[in-house]
Amino acid sequence: MSLKSSTKTDVNTTELFIEIDAATFENAVEAAYQKQKKNITLPGFRKGKVSRKMAEKQYGEGVFYEDAINSLVGPEIDAAVSETKLVLVDRPSVELVSVDKEKGVELKAICVTKPEIEISDYMGIKAPKNVKEITEEDIDFQIKTIRQRNARIVSVDDRAAQLNDEVIIDFEGFFGDEPFEGGKGEDHPLRLGSGQFIPGFEDQVVGHNIGDKFDVVVTFPENYQMEDYAGKEATFKCELKSISYEELPEISDELIKDATEFETVEEYTADIRTKLEDAAVKQAETSFENSIMNSIIEKVDSPIPNCMFERRIDDLVRNFDMTLRQQGMNLDVYFQYTGMDMESFRDTHRERAVNEVKLRLALEKIAELEKIEISDEDINNGLTEIAEANKMDVEAVKKLLPMDDYVNDLLVQKAVELVKANAVVDNTIEEKADDAE
Repeated sequence: MSLKSSTKTDVNTTELFIEIDAATFENAVEAAYQKQKKNITLPGFRKGKVSRKMAEKQYGEGVFYEDAINSLVGPEIDAAVSETKLVLVDRPSVELVSVDKEKGVELKAICVTKPEIEISDYMGIKAPKNVKEITEEDIDFQIKTIRQRNARIVSVDDRAAQLNDEVIIDFEGFFGDEPFEGGKGEDHPLRLGSGQFIPGFEDQVVGHNIGDKFDVVVTFPENYQMEDYAGKEATFKCELKSISYEELPEISDELIKDATEFETVEEYTADIRTKLEDAAVKQAETSFENSIMNSIIEKVDSPIPNCMFERRIDDLVRNFDMTLRQQGMNLDVYFQYTGMDMESFRDTHRERAVNEVKLRLALEKIAELEKIEISDEDINNGLTEIAEANKMDVEAVKKLLPMDDYVNDLLVQKAVELVKANAVVDNTIEEKADDAE
């Protein structure tokens, strides 16, 4: 291989011209012939016994050129990229410039390269760190949870249904006089006020007694997931079959002793407060870091190849699909429920992908500017944590992880810690929604 030239033709784009000498090309052509010859047939020859010369005479001199060139492209491009020390973010676009038996082959490769990020003023970023004050209401909410876990269900037969009751109903939905698909249910449990059904449905069950048969008239929302139903008025013929409610026990030392590892209400509430305060500190720390990272993202205005955003969207879509499959679904089923298609679904991930790519590039640049290094101890400590968390051997983890990517992840994390350590708490700044996740 001979790298004829390397020319930066645009921002983040470099054009390489590569020459492959005649001898190398000849060896590749011979290899292509040897690979194919067992399948070559000509009149008067047994299958697999046709010479290369006869095959080229019959089918043309270039009959093996395509396979030969294809076998050379990958290694030759890799060698050229290595020689130029380019860092690519996408597969090169390769064009065959010329091919000649005597002169060899010339290729042109258009390479999209990693962008050079410019970033400054990343030390001393101001961000809020507001620690939520824990109130009695917060503690009462947690206490209510344990009361609900120990509640008993009381059946009702002497009054009408009320909000927050648990009812059992039969129902069937109609558009006009025609029943519609998915609109029928028998012995269906429903907590009134939960919002499980179409807006307005549950309110119209309130006030009815066991055994009542009645109509509920509602309109499907305009943005309803099943487009054929959206905006249509429907009548549900219902029968109320049972009413019950949740009776919460009073909070007491006896309840706490039975339901927790604590002996008294006082001990239990003290533990709740401690845990809520710890959680509030962690949440404030997380919000502080996210606010700093959002500031870093806003500082990035260097041009970035669109393919990097698309690749990140690919990752996010693939991860989402894996999560769905663990739940017994897949993207096709998800699209049916949401009315989305792949293009619109990808668009929902675009802003996140753009921010994550910008942040990653910025942090890598900060690590470079600050001359951050990763020691063997850093690597081993990280691998040990991963191994212990997954109950694996460290050596097994090493075989599974792409180590270059792993080390780069450690560099990025150190850059995060550096920027965060030098940030300034300023609670006069309004907190924004967290984008950097």
